[in-house]
Amino acid sequence: MTFNELVKLLEKNNFKIVKEKGSIRYYGKVGCGKLVRVDYHGSKEVPKGTCHFILKSAGIRKTN
Repeated sequence: MTFNELVKLLEKNNFKIVKEKGSIRYYGKVGCGKLVRVDYHGSKEVPKGTCHFILKSAGIRKTN
């Protein structure tokens, strides 16, 4: 999964950018008490562990 695909998945689950500083983006949504941090790098692949951590933090289950 690329960073672009990860961001689309977050946005599909109603997450929106709350703040941004350089390549670091923080996503949040109504009802979720914490922010999800994504170090955005466009079309590069997200490391597997990082992707798992971000999705777990967001409460999203990735289906294959």
